[in-house]
Amino acid sequence: MFYFSALVWPSVKQIIFVLSKSKMQKYAIIDVETTGGTARYERITEIAIVIHDGTGVVDTYSTLINPERSIPWNITQLTGITDEMVASAPRFFEVARQIVELTEGAIFVAHNVSFDYSFIREEFARLGYTYSRKQLCTVRLARKVFPGLGSYSLSNLKRHFNIYADRSHRALDDTLATVRIFELILEAQQGADQVKMLVNHGVRETKLPQNISLERLHAAPESCGVYYLHDENGQTIYVGKSINIKKRLFEHFADQTPKGEKMRAGVADFSFEITGSELVALLLESAEIKRLQPRINRALRLRRFAGAIFTYTDQNGYQCLAAGKRTKRNAQKLDLVADFPKLESARAYLDSLVRQYELCGRLCNLDHGETACFHYTIKKCFGACVGVEPPESYNARVDEAMLVLSRGLSGSFVLLEDGRLDGEKAVVAVQDGQYLGFGFVDSDGSMGGVELLESVSLPFADPDAARIIRGYMDSRKRITKIRL
Repeated sequence: MFYFSALVWPSVKQIIFVLSKSKMQKYAIIDVETTGGTARYERITEIAIVIHDGTGVVDTYSTLINPERSIPWNITQLTGITDEMVASAPRFFEVARQIVELTEGAIFVAHNVSFDYSFIREEFARLGYTYSRKQLCTVRLARKVFPGLGSYSLSNLKRHFNIYADRSHRALDDTLATVRIFELILEAQQGADQVKMLVNHGVRETKLPQNISLERLHAAPESCGVYYLHDENGQTIYVGKSINIKKRLFEHFADQTPKGEKMRAGVADFSFEITGSELVALLLESAEIKRLQPRINRALRLRRFAGAIFTYTDQNGYQCLAAGKRTKRNAQKLDLVADFPKLESARAYLDSLVRQYELCGRLCNLDHGETACFHYTIKKCFGACVGVEPPESYNARVDEAMLVLSRGLSGSFVLLEDGRLDGEKAVVAVQDGQYLGFGFVDSDGSMGGVELLESVSLPFADPDAARIIRGYMDSRKRITKIRL
């Protein structure tokens, strides 16, 4: 059985210099306890840091932290940490400098690293400081080095490797357990190579363009926004959106498949624009693709949207719909209403609209008879196909169906989301059903509706903006909407 008192373990010397050719690598193995599961809304109640040099532990630090809010009952049941225990503990800002100094130049290691790292990064963000460290997840690494286990949770790995801990869900005990698992990983065959690849998200430095280094990728923000890939002449060849720009850039350069190689062909540099708000990122991405016309985006769009629904008005004044291929010829002759990944998808959706809005199958080009359509014979069409229903009433229902298709907007309102920094809100404005643009304001709550409208600007007219906003609103339960 392994005990925490035996913290210095023999280790193979060939892995000491895995991540640094000139000096020994430092690892900061960390665990935090928190008031809940979401870093943006919850706080840290305890932190433990163990500094490891690849051969053994060189420093240890742990402390309770006053979260400046009440600890939920269920969290106390899990961790044993009470409001009374943290009442006299330091607040995060009082230990922030020590955390920075301890972890400076170290790789941030944790079991499920995204959880612990996001909480520490968010605590620093509240102080106006950008905390950035290379990261390593012992869950992911253990999966690769010790395949075939039923579970890679910390508790299961402790049982599997016979690691003893007095108190689970306490920061120092969980950190020391992670230390031992990390040491077992390092001692395992090929462990060093796996460490190097996971720290760099699978990116091979020799495959990177000359102007893009691993250090530049690691320095990219872990924030929501839009990123740009440029060629050697500075031209933008791809625009993308991500809730984590750094992670997405690493994914681009780690993909060594033929498809990934083709995607990166000609990429010489990258840049980015932080938005904070995912909705603003979606709107900016869409507008920038139309403004810049990047060649990779154009190629991908043609492959992704093979089908479409178009509209046109016939000689009798009836507004018609048609599902067809998204070709340049169709786009010139007909008005595009909506894109679909496949032609079959467009036809199926149009058929559902015909049934839902009691439209005419022949005027929607789904029934190719020369007289009344099938739906008219079963009294599901009001006879536009044979001139019984006048164009005015029929076209009104077509307009309703098209509003669903185009994901149109109605009314005047603003949508508020978290902005680029603490104390800032992102604003997306709509007036009389028309998208006005987006902007950023201080989140002190003092601005009125008119001021919010005046705070936005339209970076580029985008016919897809209404669809993007409608879809985002439908998919989000938590979004602040202020009607004007």
